[in-house]
Amino acid sequence: MNLKKLFIPLKEGKVLVTSALPYANGSIHLGHLVEYIQTDIYVRFLKSSGVDAIYCCADDTHGTPIDIKASQLNIRPEEIIKKYHEEHISDFSRFLIHFDSYYTTNSEDNQKLSVLFFNKAKEAGLIYTKEIELAYCEHCRRFLPDRYVKGRCPVCGAEDQYGDVCEKCHSTYTPKDLIDPYCVICGNTPVMKKSRHYFFRLSALSEKLREWISSNEFIQKEVKNHVLGWIEKGLEDWCISRDEPYFGFKIPGEDHKYFYVWLDAPIGYISSTLNYCRSHNCSFEDYWKGGSSSIIHFIGKDIMYFHLLFWPAMLMTAGFNLPKSVVVHGFLTVNKEKMSKSRGTFLTAKEFSSLVSPELLRFYYAANLTSGIDDIDLDLKDFTARVNNELVSNLANFCYRVLSFTSKNFEGVVLDTKDYNKEFQKSVLGVAGEVVDKYASLEFRQAVQGILRLSSMGNQLLQESEPWKGIKRGGEGRKKAHLDMSLAVNLVRILSKLIYPVMPGFSLKLGGQLAMANDVKLMSGIDFSFSGKINNAEVIYEKIEEVKLMEHIERNEKEQTGEPAKKPGEKLKEKPDDEEHSAGSVSGEGFSSLNLVVARIDEAGDHPNADRLYVLDIDLGGETRRLVAGLKKYYSKEELKGRKIVVVENMKRAVLRGIESQGMLLAGDDGDNVILLNPGDAQPGERVFVEGVEGEPAEEVTIDLILGLKMSVRGGVAEWKGKPLRTAGGVVKAEGLKDGALIR
Repeated sequence: MNLKKLFIPLKEGKVLVTSALPYANGSIHLGHLVEYIQTDIYVRFLKSSGVDAIYCCADDTHGTPIDIKASQLNIRPEEIIKKYHEEHISDFSRFLIHFDSYYTTNSEDNQKLSVLFFNKAKEAGLIYTKEIELAYCEHCRRFLPDRYVKGRCPVCGAEDQYGDVCEKCHSTYTPKDLIDPYCVICGNTPVMKKSRHYFFRLSALSEKLREWISSNEFIQKEVKNHVLGWIEKGLEDWCISRDEPYFGFKIPGEDHKYFYVWLDAPIGYISSTLNYCRSHNCSFEDYWKGGSSSIIHFIGKDIMYFHLLFWPAMLMTAGFNLPKSVVVHGFLTVNKEKMSKSRGTFLTAKEFSSLVSPELLRFYYAANLTSGIDDIDLDLKDFTARVNNELVSNLANFCYRVLSFTSKNFEGVVLDTKDYNKEFQKSVLGVAGEVVDKYASLEFRQAVQGILRLSSMGNQLLQESEPWKGIKRGGEGRKKAHLDMSLAVNLVRILSKLIYPVMPGFSLKLGGQLAMANDVKLMSGIDFSFSGKINNAEVIYEKIEEVKLMEHIERNEKEQTGEPAKKPGEKLKEKPDDEEHSAGSVSGEGFSSLNLVVARIDEAGDHPNADRLYVLDIDLGGETRRLVAGLKKYYSKEELKGRKIVVVENMKRAVLRGIESQGMLLAGDDGDNVILLNPGDAQPGERVFVEGVEGEPAEEVTIDLILGLKMSVRGGVAEWKGKPLRTAGGVVKAEGLKDGALIR
């Protein structure tokens, strides 16, 4: 295997791989598992390839939600985080996710390291304090985050609106602008109170961060462009303190102020490494300060800002190694929709494991994961079909067929085949090498495709050689059949090693039947050198029934989120309903026919045959298309290049003045101004939707259908039938446009 082909070229030294730290006030769910399964596959691949790699993680344990939840339950925060720490470890174990260290940020190690980072930043002149005005509840005796204050919207007068945005008119404001505000914890009226807070001068490190991002060839291109865009707009200094009561670490020299959770949470990567090294005769500095170490973070695209700006800024300041790469992945949808309690698709890891073998989910995720940041979909019909048709009928059945036939007809004896059918061996080893390369480049989908191709090649070998007929002929016919089956057993051995990163349980069971003594090393096992005797064959996986999510599957929402409630006395809810549609379903009435996606304009040029038109080359998340748009009056080419937009992907194609337009972009139009929709932090390829609207997009839609939908802009937010257009990260805006039609 050629390690130079690795996605992150590794030195001979140590490798540390991490996943984002799960928050310690809720259960692990199917969306979380995408990241941990992806990371575990990669680490198992590295280790089986002979790389000195470890996988470290921890629970993220501090912050307001845990503190308030503990107060509501009348227990100590430590009891909550202990409960979820044990549950998380159990859930990860179910899905065969193995950590070399799974620690907690609520540790003495993490506290000492947090103070070290703070002091280093202070010594560098990057820490300062200033007074800011915040909402304060005199009854609860605490400063309130924006989502813990509600009242009447100062713009439209709507009742029970949050302290930062109105869900009716979509206006943004601060808690002090609310009319008749109240604390969502106790219902009393808060006051505005000044408080002195600590800030980290992130802006002072803009050029260093720009240089690191720009020169790092191992950060995904779309991620790099996104982060450089943030730097270009100007970085704001970062508030790193919170007032008491707060569950976290006190700031040195302060009696009533604590480190903000996002300061000490990523330091958990280091303290977890320290926890590992205590029992493995090494120092955490071997990984975090060593000259031959490599650090690789796996994260979701929703926390890029923290991991590619705040975190490297902290590391730079404290004199620690920067990560070799930060690998970003997309979100999970279930049956092409966001996970939703109302549809029964919001399942915890434990709930899903009660429906089907957890290892099958590893197979399905791997079969859909690439090195990009596109979202992946858990389509349960597709899940069942792929498990049955690809994993069971192709791979598992081939392995059982070969091993059982060899055991029954040749007493499990495997002949030496090093010099037999060299052409077949060459073909197999060529594909196996491609599988290894795909693992190395994080193209797991293609790695799985290669493995399935190998088992298909094995089935074809048996169909062409017909060993069952050779046995009946006896003599040379039987000898050839024995050689063919021995060749096939060697292929099973190769498959058992190649499938190990994705399905370690399946791999080790195959290894047991092959008498391999748990040998999963890729560096020494991808060949046809095996001979000897195998053990008895057993069926490992059989076809499954279609996985159906029953309505009675429930999630304890209070324990999951600790959300502040819409009214005093109801459940708390700290952030918007991103995981379920609280307003219920809306009749699609044609809207569900649209396939709205985020795109990025890569190039903007003049239309050769029309003075008022541009020709735009857009990136839809791996697919490039061309649009013709009448934007010349409103935007320069320079303003358009690099801008993210919303596109009707399935718009019927039309030829406009001699150039085919392969879709249609959306913009707000009030009669005087045209403003392109802004999908915020969403990435090219992400879906744009209206909460509660169900149904599959049509293959193609016409302009008449779009005009008939009467989409609009209200208060600067794009909407349909009074409900905002959204991405996974928030509402879609037409900034600077108060009201208008939504069409282009």
